[in-house]
Amino acid sequence: MALSVCGRRRADYWQSGSSALSCWNHGKSQPEKVGPAMFAHMRAMYAILMLALSAAACSPPSENLTRSTFVPAPAVMPRLTAQQYRNVLKDTFGGVLPAVALEPDTNPYLFYSIGAATTTLSEAGVEQYADAAARITDLIFDDVDRRSALVGCQPLRSDDFCVETFVRRIGLKLHRRPLSDADIARWLAVVNDTSEGDIYRGLRTAIYGLLQSPRFLYRVELGEPDPNDRSQSPRLRHDPYDMAQRLSFLLWDSGPDEALLSAAEQGELVDDASLRRETLRLLASPRARKTIQSFFDQFLNLGALSRVDRDRTRFPAFSPTLAAAMRTELQLLTDDLVFRRDADIRELLSTRRTFVNAELAAHYQVAAPGASAVTFVPVELPADGPRAGLLTLGGFLLMNAHPTESSPTLRGKYILERLLCRLVPPPPDNVNLDLGSMGGPPRTLRQRLEEHRKNPACSGCHAMMDPPGFLFEAFDPVGGYRPVDQGLPVDTQSEVEGQPYRDGKELGAMLRESADVGRCLVRQLYRHANARLDQSGDEAPLSLLEARFAESGYRFASLIVALVQSEGFRYLASQEVQP
Repeated sequence: MALSVCGRRRADYWQSGSSALSCWNHGKSQPEKVGPAMFAHMRAMYAILMLALSAAACSPPSENLTRSTFVPAPAVMPRLTAQQYRNVLKDTFGGVLPAVALEPDTNPYLFYSIGAATTTLSEAGVEQYADAAARITDLIFDDVDRRSALVGCQPLRSDDFCVETFVRRIGLKLHRRPLSDADIARWLAVVNDTSEGDIYRGLRTAIYGLLQSPRFLYRVELGEPDPNDRSQSPRLRHDPYDMAQRLSFLLWDSGPDEALLSAAEQGELVDDASLRRETLRLLASPRARKTIQSFFDQFLNLGALSRVDRDRTRFPAFSPTLAAAMRTELQLLTDDLVFRRDADIRELLSTRRTFVNAELAAHYQVAAPGASAVTFVPVELPADGPRAGLLTLGGFLLMNAHPTESSPTLRGKYILERLLCRLVPPPPDNVNLDLGSMGGPPRTLRQRLEEHRKNPACSGCHAMMDPPGFLFEAFDPVGGYRPVDQGLPVDTQSEVEGQPYRDGKELGAMLRESADVGRCLVRQLYRHANARLDQSGDEAPLSLLEARFAESGYRFASLIVALVQSEGFRYLASQEVQP
């Protein structure tokens, strides 16, 4: 079946042809079968999406953010991440759903949201969506009770009120905005033309198509004219339904619930008061705790801990369960700061309070009454001990080390890139990275790195990364404390940007008070929430967010509220894209 985009501009096409079967047999009266045509349709629709995304592609971070006036960026249309896809299905259909294979998410620039807005979907990925849609619809419609509960009424014919009511309701949930009259007519035609004497067969086909609609699989947020903008180049504002899904995916990793859709229907979510009200409501849900933790997992790279391995003969303290405990420790610590205590999130870098199970307590050599293999308890790390804050905890130290030795370079790079938003270039292709083949008498890793830095091709980057990393040389590749390396005393003293430090604890205490850390966290959240890198025109809202974050005492929940009310989250550029 040949498909066209009907010669429309992108915005018009999405507004009037959003269904997975739009432009069906343009100019014909009878559509062909849905299933065999769906792959071809999705490829055509995907080509349109790629054209739109190419126009709204993320630009690299500007080296000179000098604009004092907000300049909106073009729209991006991220595909649902695998977690978002599953959450929306669970919220829509309830009950047990089949485990389906999807194309893996990617996280360039740290976040899956940016990957979802920039990564090309393969043909195999399209087929996976079709297979998932078939399995889900089969499961639901083969179960009479579940089918009846979903439809909510007894359909008799394709043109009766029950069918239209169901299509409107399920379309609203999956498209995250009301279907247009043209869409309703189109989907009712699908039900009618594919029923073949069984109305449920037609409804099954409609759900199968809706689950492959670009408006379901992508977050289409194209905005509307801003009634308050009188400039020559007017900007767009995200309309109430855009904002409903922007809030819900940011805080619940799923589509809008009934309360958000109702607020959107009433024309709310375009003013500060209703945005604050709904944001606080969503944050109060247990679902927000899981979603905010997902942000910190990505920001802190905690997923790397599930991929770490060590030679057990050389490092008998290591085990997969220890790595998992280190990840849980940091998850509990961030949850404690954000939700339990609503505290200054920068405490993460200096606090002696943490959470351990029995295995992690033994690794840290601290008493933890009540801890077991599965029970984590709060503990206060010794004031005179080597640990305090994220950068001295096992997770950071383990994930930023090599299999056989520590890595000041990786540890310094992590601090610069993730906590301070500094750009560290990759090493030249022709540089020998093997530090174990230098020969001569035993030397500490620090001594070998200092020799390595004599190579002019290496000195520039290592001069940035190694000094902060040297502060953590008292910790081995599994995050255990060690006073010696290769039988020689370790030297943890280092100078970072002209400031001397004795060890990682001192650096963490400094970073705890650094405005740069708060500034970087604002930028990282802004990128995650908008599914793109910041551009020079974003400097004004970023600066305002930094100020409000500081005024709140660096409380993360307050930053979330300020973010959703900010211009950078609510407005986008007015731009025509020709397919």
